[in-house]
Amino acid sequence: QVQLVESGGGLVQAGGSLRISCAASGSISRPNTMGWYRQAPGKQRELVAIIATSGSTKYADSVEDRFTISRNNSKDTVYLQMNNLKPEDTAVYYCSLKGWGDYWGKGTQVTVSS
Repeated sequence: QVQLVESGGGLVQAGGSLRISCAASGSISRPNTMGWYRQAPGKQRELVAIIATSGSTKYADSVEDRFTISRNNSKDTVYLQMNNLKPEDTAVYYCSLKGWGDYWGKGTQVTVSS
């Protein structure tokens, strides 16, 4: 079993920055892909950014020039640096790990005020 624990969410004004983190523990298979998805009220969960063990990344078009995903393989931790945040970025951000199975964290709230 794998556990994912997110941290770093909160309230920020539009144009501000925030970094969220996710630490994985348990029976982690490697290689794997870790990443972030988000779900706003009334909307479906959507991909934000993912990063493979190799370091290759994929971003949603809406965040590609503002967010940066990174990971520390020795700590099984993934980070999301979010800059120039917009009110439409407000959502619950979920950490994911895809290896032998698909695992999800409980989510962390990010709220961007206008």
